[in-house]
Amino acid sequence: MRAGRCAERAERGSILAGAGVGLRFRHHQAVIDSKPPLPWFEVHTENYMGGGAALRDLDAIRRDYAISLHGVGLSLGSAEGLDPDHLARILRVAERVEPALVSEHLSWSISGGVYLADLLPLPLTEEALATVCRHVDQTQNFLRRQILVENPSSYLRFRHSMIPEWEFLAALAVRTGCAILCDVNNIYVSAANHGWQASEYLAALPPSAIGEIHLAGHSVRQLDGGLTLRIDDHGSRVIPGVWQLYSDALSRFGPVATLIEWDTNVPPLEILLDEAARANSFLESARSGFAHADAV
Repeated sequence: MRAGRCAERAERGSILAGAGVGLRFRHHQAVIDSKPPLPWFEVHTENYMGGGAALRDLDAIRRDYAISLHGVGLSLGSAEGLDPDHLARILRVAERVEPALVSEHLSWSISGGVYLADLLPLPLTEEALATVCRHVDQTQNFLRRQILVENPSSYLRFRHSMIPEWEFLAALAVRTGCAILCDVNNIYVSAANHGWQASEYLAALPPSAIGEIHLAGHSVRQLDGGLTLRIDDHGSRVIPGVWQLYSDALSRFGPVATLIEWDTNVPPLEILLDEAARANSFLESARSGFAHADAV
């Protein structure tokens, strides 16, 4: 049964459980010319809403690779409701690209019709959970497909939050049927910033709902009083502690399609391929472990 669930996750959304990388504009031509040995790429949906050369490049790339659309502007947590025009733009890109996966963030980023250009944290209350569930349902019905929702990185907690973040995310998946994009780096960052146990977070997530994993680098800022703050800036290699947490996640969830994210100080494509190769080594170990457990 365990291996069966693993195989189901490996095929979910038509992306095999291998490591891909976040595709950025500077790497378009290198990918088209060299066709690196990767199973898939993930792109930010909003970057391709305007058409032009970027979308034409993506058309060329998708002939050889599976594509995942990762949105940053839908604002699932906005109390005022979703922007129907933005939803329509997502649908147009999805119809053209035919992505294997579509994902968004557990956050809000719009107020009074103004985009705030950030992924802001939610108060983790029953009211907020109902709002996000309503918006996930609306999105899935409009797009006519399941979406994945990514756990945030966070730096503050609302005093009146009543639900642990991991329980909030698990409840969202149960109530809406959405999948979870488990960002392991975000769990590591938030656990360090708030004093959470990262293992408790992973243990609360339903394995059958995990459709994708993100890995990235982060920075550490020294604060007054000897305190430190970890910042999810996607600007460096994955650190050893996050690799270990990733290994723990694969032990619980089985092999899951994994993405290397790098958004600031973006390096040459070869560096991303190297990080993806390391993720693949963890995925191979997880496959072997699950196969051995099934044989026993």
